[in-house]
Amino acid sequence: MATTNTEAVVATPRTGKFNKNHARRVRVEGKIPAVVYGAGQGPVAVTVDPKVITRILHSDSGHNTIFDLNVEGAAAVKAMIVDWQHEPIKGKLLHIDLKRIAMDKTMRVSVPIQLVGVPLGVKNQGGILEHVLREVEVECLPGDIPSHLDVDVTSLELNGSIHVSDLPHSGSIKFLGEENATVAHVSSVKEEAAAEPVAAPAEPEVAKKGKTDAAAAAPAAPEAKKK
Repeated sequence: MATTNTEAVVATPRTGKFNKNHARRVRVEGKIPAVVYGAGQGPVAVTVDPKVITRILHSDSGHNTIFDLNVEGAAAVKAMIVDWQHEPIKGKLLHIDLKRIAMDKTMRVSVPIQLVGVPLGVKNQGGILEHVLREVEVECLPGDIPSHLDVDVTSLELNGSIHVSDLPHSGSIKFLGEENATVAHVSSVKEEAAAEPVAAPAEPEVAKKGKTDAAAAAPAAPEAKKK
C-alpha cells in the first residue's frame, strides 16, 4: 500500500506577483514554487525544498506517497504530489502541485504494474514478452493505494495474454476502465517483425529525372559576342 512518508514536507507561503521572475528568485534561493489545493479549501502558493520532493518521487510508492504537509500558519494536513515539472536538460524540478488528502474519502490514482518472472512462452517457446499496459487507474481510500501491482507471468505461454481482469483484485480497490484491456502478452518473433512499420518507398527515379528535364527545357542564356 502507499506508505505515509515519515519526512514531513514544510511549505512557506508565497506573496507578490507570481511570474517568471518570481519563480526564478525562488529557485535561486534553493526552493521551488508549488501550489497546494484540495479538501474543499482554496489554493495556496508556497515554496518547498526540492530535495525532499525528489526523495518522495524516487521512493517505492513515488507520487502516490501520502505525507504530512506543514504549511506555515496552517494546521498540518495529509497530502500527495499530483503534478510536477522538470527542467528539460538538467532534469531539475521546476514546479509541483500538491493536493490535500481526506483519508476517509476515495480517490482515483494510477498505479504501476510490475511483471514478475519469465514466461514459459519466452523460456521454452522462443516468444517475446511485451508489456502493453504499464499503469492502471484505480479508485480506493488513500490508505489502500498500492505502491504497485505485481503480476506473475511465469505460466504465460506463446500467444497468451494477461488482462486487467487478471490483476489481483480486492474489495478495497475498484479498477477503472476496460477489464479486458491487455496488460501483457507473449508473441512470436515473426509477429513482432510483421508489426514493424514498413519504410516508405524511395522517390521514383522518373520524378528526379523530370525535374532535370524541366531545368534543361529552360531557354539557355545567349552567349556573349566576342569582340
